[in-house]
Amino acid sequence: MDLNQLRCFVAAAEELHFGRAARRVEMLPSALGRFIRLLEEDLGTRLMMRTTRSVTLTDDGAAFLKEARALLTQTDALAAKFRTRGRNQAATVRVGAIDSAAAGLLPMLLHDFREQRPDVTVQLVEDKTIRLLPRLLSGRIDLAFIRPPESPDKRLEFMFLFHETAVVAVSDHHPFASKKRVTIADLADQPLIVPERRSRPHSHDLTMKLFAEAGLEARIVQIADEKQTIVNLVSAELGIAIVPKWTSRMAARGVRYVRLAASDMNKLPLAAAWTRGTRDPIRDDMLEMLKAHLSRYAREA
Repeated sequence: MDLNQLRCFVAAAEELHFGRAARRVEMLPSALGRFIRLLEEDLGTRLMMRTTRSVTLTDDGAAFLKEARALLTQTDALAAKFRTRGRNQAATVRVGAIDSAAAGLLPMLLHDFREQRPDVTVQLVEDKTIRLLPRLLSGRIDLAFIRPPESPDKRLEFMFLFHETAVVAVSDHHPFASKKRVTIADLADQPLIVPERRSRPHSHDLTMKLFAEAGLEARIVQIADEKQTIVNLVSAELGIAIVPKWTSRMAARGVRYVRLAASDMNKLPLAAAWTRGTRDPIRDDMLEMLKAHLSRYAREA
């Protein structure tokens, strides 16, 4: 029995769905199932009953879940304690951010933070929310700027910051490129490039929701995973895309960003997240800096 097996079991027991649990621990469902089978073999008992339609815990599984959670909490706390000691000695903080926050929020925040704490080295990781949250839980990063998940993990603290404004990315040669603003009705029948929902649910759902509320059907012609890829596809005139305003700071030739009319405007939530119950003076200094200047940062979103 090892910690990886315990983490796989706890994820599957809490989700009761191998696909969601596998995404949570960043592995394939088949690998997750193999870890759980090995754990059951080590323990000599069945922890889960799995059919093609459902996953349920056995009596032993329910009892084991409580002990496994306690052990993982103790292990994570111990690791976090010594990682924090090492970071304090080295004066570093590890920050993760989704792409739009990395392009828009972090340059402002880190500029202000460096003036207050020039002794601190900031290590940056840019990734999607579904990959940053496991990094927080494992102690590989100290603070993350993410889209708040629908079902927040109770082991993490979340602080809502503000909403990012959505804009429409079009190529320079598109008829909308000269407009100051457009409505969703204007976008009817336009070919749309959208992010994959599994990796970017907020951005994907924003486009679908705007069209549904207008009584229109989104005409999706391309699904892409990365924002940089999406704007490059827009530049190649393969379609248009609804993206966060801060995406306009990413390098992409031949792309214009047009505002959505106020009546159609919808926004994307941004939150800060960190591990619950941990103390980290450098991280906490950055959070205090964030709170002090939040209204100014929000005006730029």
